[in-house]
Amino acid sequence: MPELPEVEAVAERLRAAAPWARIVRARRERASALADGRRAEGRRILAVDRRGKNLLLRLEGGWFARAHLRLSGDLRVLPDARLRPATVRAWFELEDGRAVALDDPRALARISLHAEQEEEELFRDLGPEPFSGAFTAAWLYESARRTARPAKIWLMDQRTVAGLGNIYAAEALWEAGISPLRPARSLTKARVERLHRAILGVLGLALESVRAAYERPGAFAEGEFYPVAVYGREGEPCRRCGAPVRRTPQGGRSTYHCAKCQK
Repeated sequence: MPELPEVEAVAERLRAAAPWARIVRARRERASALADGRRAEGRRILAVDRRGKNLLLRLEGGWFARAHLRLSGDLRVLPDARLRPATVRAWFELEDGRAVALDDPRALARISLHAEQEEEELFRDLGPEPFSGAFTAAWLYESARRTARPAKIWLMDQRTVAGLGNIYAAEALWEAGISPLRPARSLTKARVERLHRAILGVLGLALESVRAAYERPGAFAEGEFYPVAVYGREGEPCRRCGAPVRRTPQGGRSTYHCAKCQK
């Protein structure tokens, strides 16, 4: 599933192409891909924001389109609305002939329309954005102290860090030398501070890695672009100590870690 770096890269690309374009028609190939699309018709796109893993197209008249890309979705501007790939599930036709298209091979991504008054309720359970002033080492430490859940499960809770998912949580824990199985409340303040730095470092590097890659159509379907240290590397040597990377089922997903150097 696209996480914060991938979604932010898509947002940056849209910001460069879509603002102030007027939507003349909302279309869909699959009913589940776009809800209440007609509410967008006749409105200009004023801005593109991101909240966690959600893309937000700010529209005239106090509305916004919320896109969640799920496993393989991409939201991009097509130069001609008539020339759409077969994997486009929904699109907004623009007055200049272009289209903002939801391209999704697995057909799981969703776009929905909302009034501005709904935004606070929609995202009330999201934690701070990692690159915001609200995401401090002190805040992360207080959050860790309040839970006995394993460190990886705690990190993936969107109330802890908005936008952090399975891949980058595993990578940040490896960078910090923290076992994903360790209870979060057992972490010392110094270790949480190290984890805080690791989260910012991993997400920053990941964002740099995906920016160029996402210039290519279909980039989501190709896989991850971050140079992973543990994720997906079961049985391969740890890049820090050489011990084999382990895969452990955790919270319904696979957790990759080094049992030797992550304590």
